[in-house]
Amino acid sequence: MRVCIPVSDYQGLDSPVHGHFGSAPCFAVIDTDTMNVERLSNRDEHHVHGACSPLSALAGHKVDTVLIGGIGRGALLGLKRGGISVHRVTADTVGEAVAYLLAGNVEELDENGTCGGHGEASSCHCQH
Repeated sequence: MRVCIPVSDYQGLDSPVHGHFGSAPCFAVIDTDTMNVERLSNRDEHHVHGACSPLSALAGHKVDTVLIGGIGRGALLGLKRGGISVHRVTADTVGEAVAYLLAGNVEELDENGTCGGHGEASSCHCQH
């Protein structure tokens, strides 16, 4: 399985997990069969909140699932339309997040668990 995790600084399995999909500077993509990790730049990092294009952010790289702390509704729906499952995980590092996934300790997200913004009256459910 190919897993994508937004990270704030790429350091392989030790990469710190970024709190929100769309604003992550880059992603760690892990093949869970080999535990090979590759860096992928977020090609849509500087988008207006609510206008994330998740498949553009992934630049055509094939992934099966995304592990996140937070994500906007549009990005969630875009990933799901692309056949990618999205799960919430609270982890400090990529290695820890993958371990939670492989142990079945992640929550699949639906639209009710998405971020509605980061303003004063927001409905953000992000795990920062």
